[in-house]
Amino acid sequence: MARPHPLDKLGARERQIMEILFRLGQATASEVEQQLGGTVTNSGVRGMLRLLVGKGLVAYKADGNRYVYRPLQRPDHAGRKALSHLVGTFFKGSSSSAIATLLDMESDSLSDEEYHRLSTLLAKARNGRKKQ
Repeated sequence: MARPHPLDKLGARERQIMEILFRLGQATASEVEQQLGGTVTNSGVRGMLRLLVGKGLVAYKADGNRYVYRPLQRPDHAGRKALSHLVGTFFKGSSSSAIATLLDMESDSLSDEEYHRLSTLLAKARNGRKKQ
């Protein structure tokens, strides 16, 4: 099997297809085409899915006369890798700058529960750093 290809090296349409597969868990080429809103043909979707299989990011199984595709990485793992790339590219590797930007963007829409969760995570991170 091919070694997994980095998600941050995918083209825009390949990323869209991966996002669809992450969201749905699995899908046929027709279902992916439908999710894309008719912006690409079914044969084009099938071709891109074959490329993603070749890159080691997607697997498939036969279901009658069609193939059902699924991502080989869990969405949370892929999200961590993508976020790491984003932080490295746009925030010079500074997690605190990325977090500060997110908080500035979302401060009006965060609930008290979300603020509490973030406070708890920050406290755990600080305590973990002190133990080292």
